Amino acid sequence: MQLDRIVHFHKTIGDKTRIRIISLLKSGPLHGQAIAGKLGLKPPTISHHLTKLKEIDVVYQRRDKNTIYFYLNKDKLERMAQEIIRIGSDEMFGKFDITKEEKAMVIRNFIDHQGRLKSLPAQRKKKLILLEYMLRGLEHGKTYQEKEINEHIQQYHPDYATIRREFVMAHFMYRQNSIYELNPVDMWPV
Repeated sequence: MQLDRIVHFHKTIGDKTRIRIISLLKSGPLHGQAIAGKLGLKPPTISHHLTKLKEIDVVYQRRDKNTIYFYLNKDKLERMAQEIIRIGSDEMFGKFDITKEEKAMVIRNFIDHQGRLKSLPAQRKKKLILLEYMLRGLEHGKTYQEKEINEHIQQYHPDYATIRREFVMAHFMYRQNSIYELNPVDMWPV
């Protein structure tokens, strides 16, 4: 699971009204008016919170004649809540156990004599080794503008947009508002 999805889930759940709605729906389905009445809130407020909960698939709805009932997706809620416990585990980030010799061989095969990437392999394990290689020169704890990351990547490969995206998807880097920062090495997949 991607770290962004976990963050989005917890940001959405992190509202006391939404937690109260989840608590009510644990007992069974309710329609919007009933939820509003039990919580002492106006129906538009409840609709807003239900929409947010539906976006993360924790709540779903079913129509019974003219009434829409809301149900708690307990399986999804439990799965998403458990993801926070799995953060940092090898299972979460798809860690590979790779020897130094394997890394050296992949780098020799895909990096030319000028230190540039010949091509990005399709095999995930090899791709991760090369992505890690291209992070050389970047510092932990320092933030980088997108332009700086693009320039850094261009030392190794002309397609900086693809490589930049791969850095984030593989959890080597974190991005927010076009600002990039290296994740702790413990989160790296290799």
